[in-house]
Parts: sequence; C-alpha cells; structure tokens
Amino acid sequence: MDSNEIILAIVVSAVITFSLRALPFATFSGERKMPEKLICLGKILPSAIMAVLIVYCLKGVLEDPVGSGVQELISAVLVAASYKWKHNTLFSITLGTACNMILLYVI
Repeated sequence: MDSNEIILAIVVSAVITFSLRALPFATFSGERKMPEKLICLGKILPSAIMAVLIVYCLKGVLEDPVGSGVQELISAVLVAASYKWKHNTLFSITLGTACNMILLYVI
C-alpha cells in the first residue's frame, strides 16, 4: 500500500465512524423522542460493558496467580480505590496502567 491508499483508508474510516456516532443525534433530534427501550439500554450498558472488560482483564488471575495474577489484582484494586477517592476516570486508568507496568518489570 502506498501512502495515498493509507490516507484514503484513514479518511473513509473516520467518516464512517463519525457518521455512526452522529446518526442517533440526527435521528432523535427535534420533536422525535428516543424510545424507552433505548433510554433503558443507555442506563444499563455502560456498567455491563465495564463488567465484561473487568472479567476479561482478570481472566488470567486464576490460571497464573503467581506470574501475572498478583500484579493484575493489585492494579485493579488500585484503579477501583483511586476512582472511589478522586472520581476521575483518566487518573484512575493512568495510575492502574502505570502500576501494572511497574509490577510487570519488578515482579
């Protein structure tokens, strides 16, 4: 692939992504209201997605508790505690990632 094809692929991907993100706002603007089922999904899905991500991230803890399980658990607890303390998602994720990287090289 040459650079023009790469740029074209990036532009097409960006336009499609933006269109898909803007579609709900364009569809339900003005007088048209969002259906109750979508409002309910909007309340439930963020927590459900986070739960799935947590399970996925910690799936290896039981398989290899000494190798990587301890550092993953420590990092996850640190993320939860820092979020409870500061209520800042970016800070918590950054702190947990840094802790995991440090423990990866220390342990």
